Amino acid sequence: MASAITTLAADAPTLSAANTGFMLICSALVMLMTPGLAFFYGGMVRVKSSLNMLMMSFISLGIVTILWVLYGFSLAFGTDSGSIIGWSSDYVGLSGIGITELWDGYTIPVYVFAVFQLMFAVITPALISGALADRVKFSAWALFSALWVTVVYFPVAHWVWGAGGWLFELGVIDFAGGTAVHINAGAAALGVILVIGKRVGFKRDPMRPHSLPLVMLGAGLLWFGWFGFNAGSWLGNDDGVGAVMFVNTQVATAAAMLAWLVYEKLRHGSFTTLGAASGAVAGLVAITPSGGSCSPLGAIAIGAIAGLVCAMAVGLKYKFGYDDSLDVVGVHLVGGVIGSLLVGFFATGGVQSDAAGLFYGGGLEQLGKQAIGVFSVLAYSLVVSAILAFLLDKTIGMRVTEDDEVSGIDQVEHAETAYDFSGAGGGASSRSTASHAPAAAASKKVDA
Repeated sequence: MASAITTLAADAPTLSAANTGFMLICSALVMLMTPGLAFFYGGMVRVKSSLNMLMMSFISLGIVTILWVLYGFSLAFGTDSGSIIGWSSDYVGLSGIGITELWDGYTIPVYVFAVFQLMFAVITPALISGALADRVKFSAWALFSALWVTVVYFPVAHWVWGAGGWLFELGVIDFAGGTAVHINAGAAALGVILVIGKRVGFKRDPMRPHSLPLVMLGAGLLWFGWFGFNAGSWLGNDDGVGAVMFVNTQVATAAAMLAWLVYEKLRHGSFTTLGAASGAVAGLVAITPSGGSCSPLGAIAIGAIAGLVCAMAVGLKYKFGYDDSLDVVGVHLVGGVIGSLLVGFFATGGVQSDAAGLFYGGGLEQLGKQAIGVFSVLAYSLVVSAILAFLLDKTIGMRVTEDDEVSGIDQVEHAETAYDFSGAGGGASSRSTASHAPAAAASKKVDA
């Protein structure tokens, strides 16, 4: 008996300073993605909406952080209840966790795992905001974010990643968030925009990005931070899987960017900076669920397919008449679906698990599991998000007035404008833009 106890003690994980440090760095990288997303979205909107777009992402860092500490971590990763939700009283307020207590089966502290997963929870509602540009009250958005993470994100995270979660137990592969983050956010975006309707002037007025350099900056920050998002999701560096994911993240993103640009050149005659940025993000989205199960050659294929299909998908909003302002549905929902389903084709069975896809002799079994994960999360998020938007719209109201939307949501909701145009001209008219009220008029003149 004594020898057995000694053997068990020797096999038990011990705290790894290297893995702990690595995961803290990855957590910081994922945190950087939310400001990066803010720049990416903020550059894509018109001048009069740019601050509001930045704030819709940035506020998530405040709201979701507090809710995660209070109860979100417990709901997502606490002891399973019915394969639907978790709960552990020690995780409420993060108050019952020892500073050296390890996450079960790993060599990193629970605190490190909690803060890493927090950054995923933060960016997911921020992703939704891009579909709602120009027209949503900031207070309503903040309340929606708090309710959405509570009734949608926390449960879905438990389904996909929590021990005992029904999709986790089914064997659905989602390395870093294709279902829990991207399909979840993309479906939610579609649900909300179907409730709140189109922007004033949709399909009639030009709504071009006001700052493509900001878009490129945001895309670069997202690409950089995504290495932490993806490679960190293996929670350590002991067996090389995280390294494969790091390589696949770079490879798929490059392939998707090139595929988008080729499609754009053939379809529209130009290689655009917006296309390069959007293609890169599409590749990042698609490799997120799949990169831990495929080879680098598989990553090239997944990225190229995602870049091509997402480039085609962003035009569907004009065909079907839903106003997805910044292509959250076309990039995140479609890209997440592609990446998650392609696991069923490109999984080699030799990286994160022995589950093999169709192209590696695994048959259709894994594809079937992936499809269940994709469409269950899509349906749940779409329906619940639409219900939340409908209830808020009928109570406090989700949208600003038409006049406020036309004049500029930045001035109305934040009493600020993104750029000071007071030095752009001469005379009294330029000097008058120094005050808040006339600034709205100045913004309106400059805005397309």
